[in-house]
Amino acid sequence: MTVNDSERKELLSVYADLRVADVRDGMDWMGRHNYGSMIPAIRPLWRTRAVGIAKTARYLPYRGPMPKMTPEEYTKWSGWYYGNVCTYPWIADIRPGDFCVIDQSGVDVGLMGSNNGMDGLINGATGYVTNGGVRDTDEVILQKIPFWSRMISHGMVQGRLQFDAYDIPVAVGGVTVFPGDVVVGDGDGIIVVPQDIARDVARYAHQELRNDKVSRRAKYEELGLEPDETVI
Repeated sequence: MTVNDSERKELLSVYADLRVADVRDGMDWMGRHNYGSMIPAIRPLWRTRAVGIAKTARYLPYRGPMPKMTPEEYTKWSGWYYGNVCTYPWIADIRPGDFCVIDQSGVDVGLMGSNNGMDGLINGATGYVTNGGVRDTDEVILQKIPFWSRMISHGMVQGRLQFDAYDIPVAVGGVTVFPGDVVVGDGDGIIVVPQDIARDVARYAHQELRNDKVSRRAKYEELGLEPDETVI
């Protein structure tokens, strides 16, 4: 389902302050108890949060044989592989506010890293999540790229992954994600909200967030803690 510019702006605004836990509550209020939360194995590289509109891409395990090559021949072949087999056409198509949801078939490989991760940010991506791996993680953290993944991987894509499609439904972390769904990530993990119920989910998520703030602020006062943005 496509999301026009005004709808994108509205959805990004109403979800801007919501935690994953709040959104989980909102999904429960809508009767979606068993849907939306990605498996606990999908974890953030560092403590951060991000909200965006799902931009999906799918990669499959590479089926071709590895040709026998000298290191010099491999250098040339590697460049060919990036240009013809494991391509990244979706990155150039990223819009501001997109949350990149990558189904890489669970393959232990660093499809994304510190270099191409910045390409997405330059185009306006708010974050990434994958059911595979990410590499160059020290630099990804240093560069403050919001990234959630199932694993940390060393390997490059050559001989391991091939591009399949983008802007299609994907399955990541036990959740079917459609382009245009709302994605929220923080230290608790990732939750996905179907576009057709996103506004109702946000309404009840804000209800629970307001109640939580009132309750915790009272306890802050009792404990003599200085109020912070989480209770104001």
